[in-house]
Amino acid sequence: MSSRTPISRPIMLLGLVSLLTDMASELLYPVAPLYLTGPLGASLVLVGLLEGIAEGMAGFLKGYFGALSDRLGTRAPFVQAGYTLSAFSKPLPGLWPAAGAVVVGRLADRLGKGLRSAPRDALLAGYAPAGAQGRVFGFHRAMDTAGAVLGPLLAIAFLTWRPGDYTTLFLLAFLPGILAVLCVWWVKDVPFQPASGRRFAPFAVFAYWRSAPAAYRQLVAALTLFGLVNSSDVFLILKAKQVGFSDTAAIGGYVLYNGVYALAAYPAGDLADRLGKRQVIVLGLGLYAVVYAGFGLLTQIWQVWLCFALYGLYAAATEGVSKAWIADLVPPEQRGSAIGLQTMLASFSILVASSLAGLLWEQVAPVAPFWLAASGAGLAALWLGTVSPGTQAEPSGRG
Repeated sequence: MSSRTPISRPIMLLGLVSLLTDMASELLYPVAPLYLTGPLGASLVLVGLLEGIAEGMAGFLKGYFGALSDRLGTRAPFVQAGYTLSAFSKPLPGLWPAAGAVVVGRLADRLGKGLRSAPRDALLAGYAPAGAQGRVFGFHRAMDTAGAVLGPLLAIAFLTWRPGDYTTLFLLAFLPGILAVLCVWWVKDVPFQPASGRRFAPFAVFAYWRSAPAAYRQLVAALTLFGLVNSSDVFLILKAKQVGFSDTAAIGGYVLYNGVYALAAYPAGDLADRLGKRQVIVLGLGLYAVVYAGFGLLTQIWQVWLCFALYGLYAAATEGVSKAWIADLVPPEQRGSAIGLQTMLASFSILVASSLAGLLWEQVAPVAPFWLAASGAGLAALWLGTVSPGTQAEPSGRG
């Protein structure tokens, strides 16, 4: 393991950019549906359609721009453009109070996320010293998730002070967003040899699957299987309310989850570097199975709080660690495609999982999606137990 400090200045800078951007996004994410369906009078169908289109678009673009960054031999311009676009989308509904502005703003924000996500993660992997991928991705997830804690808390505080003043809130979200933009333009590339192939092939990320290392394909297949049962966190909040949580307490449980996640992400990454990424992810999936089985069985308030806290530990053990493992399995010039393909499949999977969970909740029983998710996580953990941990990949030398 390298003796160098793993969290260098560029990694700290990218972490700060993510914290500020996620603070701005999470400041508005729970507010946008209230604004659409309240003052603007939009239907729930429009809200659901908007979220589905936005997440589906972001999912595809993560794969496309990840592969494109490999072929162009650069990451930083994608990262800079993506964060800038997301920042300037935030105040649009405040400047133009109409449903169309919320739709355009949300789609622009997801376009920015699709543009930056895979190139940023590949850039993080390039900055990471040998043997420290887990800590680097753990640090980044901790910073990102800290923003996800601060954003909703600020939204709650502001709306307590100024109830219903959504327009001003959209304008205020521009402040952390523009600070993120000022920081991100200091991010520099890590040089690498561009991957071969046509530069602007729209489906090149799918072609990557055929040439990818076998261990990578096994890892992504197992993670995608898990993704097909890993529904939106909204169902956890709904289950908490069913047990007796108020709206505020349910949001508080979600904030607790993010708080535990933020605190545990770096230690989980360090543990992955020391013990192995496979072992930590398998442990995380085991925690997920326990949490979802717990949500299926819980009957008392204290059990809900415990499950939300354990859910934060699951996220810390899997989300950053899985990207670190992928970065270990492929050479630098393939990391954009490799991470982009996995995150794209994860985005598509959550759409399937959430639709299935809603159907099971309504047509079978509210407990059904939780038992399905717990079972799927257990199967994915068993599958990952057979995946080769792989070794640090070297550049392939292809031009």
